[in-house]
Amino acid sequence: MNELTQRQREVLGFIQSTQSRLGAPPTLREIAGHFGFRSLTAAADHVRALRHKGVLTGPPRRARGLRVVSAAKTRRVMVEIPIYGAISAGFAQDRQQETKGCVPVDLASLGIPSTARTFALEVHGDSMIGRHIMDGDLVILEHGMNPRNGDVVAALIDNESTLKTLVMERGKSWLRAENPKYPLLTPAQELVIQGVMVALIRKRQG
Repeated sequence: MNELTQRQREVLGFIQSTQSRLGAPPTLREIAGHFGFRSLTAAADHVRALRHKGVLTGPPRRARGLRVVSAAKTRRVMVEIPIYGAISAGFAQDRQQETKGCVPVDLASLGIPSTARTFALEVHGDSMIGRHIMDGDLVILEHGMNPRNGDVVAALIDNESTLKTLVMERGKSWLRAENPKYPLLTPAQELVIQGVMVALIRKRQG
């Protein structure tokens, strides 16, 4: 297999992580949006190159049919991501961030460049179980990434921190839990996005 470029590894990692989180690979539009490509052609070119190098298979022009076939052959780049304490996946809480060590993460599995500002938070609560985010999980987030409607975000809402789904509609933004027993969170004054979730590390069972 020909060696992958760094950008190709990032695109492959994004396809892998999306498949893992959502159960389906991303569309070309989603790939282009994630990496800031100006056209779908750029995303299609990367997918075509990955298919040519033997790490992707699937019908042409159908991104939803992509399948990673040689992930083990891509070069692994491990980085130590700092864990900045915990975040409430329940009701928003006034919580101070403190470093609780680091977690080693394969950048390719995140689909983000090595210069990305990433951090991890431990989840406390059950408000995001509809997105398969459980109490005790670690969420990996990217700071400075432009959030999109439907992204899972770490946010400060009226100076209290929480992990929720971002909803943007008609020029307004609010936070939605993925558990019906929790209410919508609408900012009275301020909503600040601290990071967008790019990956999830499952807690150990048993």
